[in-house]
Amino acid sequence: MRRVGFTLIELLIVVMIIGILATIAIPKFANTKTRAYIASMKSDLRNLLTSEESFFADSIKYSGNTSCTTPPTVGTVNFCPSAGNNLTGPTVIGGGWRATITNNNVTSPLVTCAIFVNTPAVAPATKEGVAACQ
Repeated sequence: MRRVGFTLIELLIVVMIIGILATIAIPKFANTKTRAYIASMKSDLRNLLTSEESFFADSIKYSGNTSCTTPPTVGTVNFCPSAGNNLTGPTVIGGGWRATITNNNVTSPLVTCAIFVNTPAVAPATKEGVAACQ
């Protein structure tokens, strides 16, 4: 009489293979959330750039204030940061502006993104109008 089923050795080999695959795959996806938060911060800075330039086209000046209302408050840039993002600025300096942003969920290590237009560079941004993070 022949028994149907898997032997203990076969089951252990399958479990070991699954363990090895998990060991390889988990580190690849461990920082996926952090990369998504950083992409969100960069996207917010690019959207702020667009809003500031739109405000500049209408007013011939930049604004240091943002509003998240519809319609926007008079004299402010119509911009809302994404949930969890903390915007510092925009700060108007001379004929330009700069801003930095962080995210509540990215704390170790703390990642800060920045952008500037027509002002001295603000770390980590080195190119005018291009959001950069460190």
